[in-house]
Amino acid sequence: MAALLDRCAFPPPGTAVDCAVSGGPDSTALLVLAVAAGLDVTAWHVDHGLRPGSADEGLLVARTAGGIGATTMRVEAPIDDGPGLEERARDARRAVLPTGVLTGHTADDQAETVLWNLLRGSGVPGAAGIGEPHRRPLLGLRRAETRGLCEDLGLEVVDDPHNAEARFTRNRIRHEVLPLLADVAGRDPVPLLARHASLAGEAVGLLDALAADLDPTDVASVADVGDDLVRLAVRRWLADHDDGRPPDAASVDRVLDVVRGRAVATEVVGGHRVRRSAGRLSHDRR
Repeated sequence: MAALLDRCAFPPPGTAVDCAVSGGPDSTALLVLAVAAGLDVTAWHVDHGLRPGSADEGLLVARTAGGIGATTMRVEAPIDDGPGLEERARDARRAVLPTGVLTGHTADDQAETVLWNLLRGSGVPGAAGIGEPHRRPLLGLRRAETRGLCEDLGLEVVDDPHNAEARFTRNRIRHEVLPLLADVAGRDPVPLLARHASLAGEAVGLLDALAADLDPTDVASVADVGDDLVRLAVRRWLADHDDGRPPDAASVDRVLDVVRGRAVATEVVGGHRVRRSAGRLSHDRR
């Protein structure tokens, strides 16, 4: 475990942290490693009620957490299966989880996110992968390592059947695209994509600094600013309203049209609407 901890990015020992724990191997490893790092851990389990017996998964998380000295908070956020399930589940979790909660995303998740964002046309910010990397202390680990840790410790974990369903684009990237890339390249693409995300993140930081003083919601203040910089400011503003998830390029361009007065309102990916009134932009969830 010590070797894994050396590659994690946890805050200093004694820090109180909240961890999102579904009961899967990644989040269970997050819980175990956070406790091993000397943190004061509260495990948050969200039950969407999507499967019979889902409440038992919360009990499993509570047993695991209690066995290693962590506190557990179990909350319900029921949703129905159907179109947009991943996004609706994410929004439901965001509504009930505390600000700054840590998640068990790994390097494999990072690689999948980079590819998914590129397919969405999310530009350089999307190439940086998962938003708010400071909340993802396991990005230096692989998915096989988190599962291996749980197996070595004899911990029972939950395997969500939704993770194998081809109706979800991310699953197809995981099970079809990445293996094909590995075959074509003759090497594991995950470290390459994770490194790409790190470099893109550095570039995003530099670009953000250029646009830091711009407020795209104040139309008059950016009237004389070039479109390229305004796009950066719009992208950041939209991401702030979507849990750090970078918007697609088409959404940014449509919002730029609103800023420039070529449109009075537009829809953006994620079920959001941007409107212009009295020289100001507003952002509403539909």
